Amino acid sequence: MNSKGILVTGGAGYIGSHVVRQLGVAGERVVTLDNLSRGYADAVTYGELVVGDTADESLLRRVLADHDIGTVMHFAAFTIVPESVAQPLRYYRNNVAATRTLLECCVEAGVEGFVFSSSAAVYGTPPGGIAAEDSPTAPINPYGTSKLMCEWMLRDLSAVAPLRHVALRYFNVGGSDPGGRIGQSTPLATLLTKVAAEHVVGKRSHVAIYGTDYPTPDGTGVRDYIHVEDLAAAHLSALRYLRGGGTSVTLNCGYGHGHSVREVLAAVERAAGVPLVIREEPRRAGDPPVLIARAEQIRQTLDWQPRYDSLEQLVGDALRWERTLAAGGGPRRG
Repeated sequence: MNSKGILVTGGAGYIGSHVVRQLGVAGERVVTLDNLSRGYADAVTYGELVVGDTADESLLRRVLADHDIGTVMHFAAFTIVPESVAQPLRYYRNNVAATRTLLECCVEAGVEGFVFSSSAAVYGTPPGGIAAEDSPTAPINPYGTSKLMCEWMLRDLSAVAPLRHVALRYFNVGGSDPGGRIGQSTPLATLLTKVAAEHVVGKRSHVAIYGTDYPTPDGTGVRDYIHVEDLAAAHLSALRYLRGGGTSVTLNCGYGHGHSVREVLAAVERAAGVPLVIREEPRRAGDPPVLIARAEQIRQTLDWQPRYDSLEQLVGDALRWERTLAAGGGPRRG
């Protein structure tokens, strides 16, 4: 364990809370900064929770100094694609402007490492639906654009400052902690496995397929689905990489193969043992037909080894967590 602390922004949210838990299990000294607008205090299972916003310069300076932070893991962002299309300026303020403030404070505080929660949305609609790290970036929605703008800031800052970074471009995240301690709890979530699991337990009347006329084998969108535990583990691998002197790098975080919407829903039906009520709806704005990672580089660079590359595992963990929530378990906000 390194003596320097780790600041996790957005650590009370879905992915951030899984990273906080893994950091805590590893014996790291972790501090979470979250405004709890979309996260839950009870989801922070290790370390101290500071309630506040990444746009608050004075708070950032105080937290970075008081906790002797050596690495920042930045998850605090809005992440819903349709919402970004409807409210682009809100996304640029929260995702881009606040990240610029955070980076400035990190440089002032002498932070050495920065792990950034980016997204495959930066690729837009890559030719053939396969995205490598050197594929052209051409986001087709404000959410993806906001993440790419943050990557550009990191790139330019790393060229002139000691701060080194790993930007992880997430593909579609699902599942929950297999131990059942934390999971995806965000209200009005749009992640497919979350929505389907909510339908199984009666929180939604149906599950929608947005677009059945894509140029794919069954007409529905195809995505690279990654288990949240493997995604969280990639952040710990990035931490080790930066502490070992690794240079700044941008990496895809996926498995390298895809599943269609219909395939995912069929897996949910198998796990639940009941049929789903499925409605076919028009395509959503900003959704590419196919998006799958070229995922060799992250394995080579970070020595990252996925443990949960199974659609059945991902769906089963998501459904178990949703049943926990339906029974009155799970975190509380505040």
